[in-house]
Amino acid sequence: MTNFLEVKNLTMQFGGLTAVDNLSFKVEHGTIHGLIGPNGAGKTTTFNMISGFYTPTKGQVLLRGEDISGLKMYEVARRGVVRTFQHSTLFAELTVLENALVGTHMPFRPNIFAAIIGWDKEDRRGAEARAREALEFFGLDDLLDERAGDLSHGHQRALGMAVAYASHPDVILLDEPFTGMNPEETRQMMDLMNRLKADGMTILLVEHDMQAIMGLCDQITCMSFGKFLAEGGPQEIRHHPAVIEAYLGGARHVA
Repeated sequence: MTNFLEVKNLTMQFGGLTAVDNLSFKVEHGTIHGLIGPNGAGKTTTFNMISGFYTPTKGQVLLRGEDISGLKMYEVARRGVVRTFQHSTLFAELTVLENALVGTHMPFRPNIFAAIIGWDKEDRRGAEARAREALEFFGLDDLLDERAGDLSHGHQRALGMAVAYASHPDVILLDEPFTGMNPEETRQMMDLMNRLKADGMTILLVEHDMQAIMGLCDQITCMSFGKFLAEGGPQEIRHHPAVIEAYLGGARHVA
């Protein structure tokens, strides 16, 4: 396996506050990599720098060796890195299929709606085929005409992933995908992530659900106060003294 995505000495400062401090880690191709840490550790800020939402104060984000730090989000997406957000960013009034159609054009132009209006018939057919493929992959093909805002919480999360998947990315960044899910929805989402991995996708995951993290991830990087704290496989991280201290102040184990 190769180091597909690399975060190198990444630093993000807001005024006098350093949210991420000289952080480095590597994500191997075709793996599920967890990014964990207590609240305020800097995980989402790190995601924002990788995805192009923030420009790092210092450091680099490398994809296949290319420096992508400082690029706009659609330019990062064009190179194959897309993300979902903590809170659903679906278009509630659009149908499930229409949301997935938006996803097919994410990497191409900064103005998604202008792009859709500008489609010719051939563009539309190709985009619709990709959208339907993504929805089928996530088990949403029987909900094509439902309003996104009317879906259950679990289906909305799955649709958010389908929208990202419809752009045919190489890397998906998932920001707390299990938040608010019941155990059955969590199990289904874990199954979907394993299917994405089997399909050759690389996943970088920020999540507080330690059971899901330990059950899914090949490798886990732990942050604390904006800095790298520890890294390893699930068993190693579960029993790592510094991780236990950061989360629980010395309780017996993380999960």
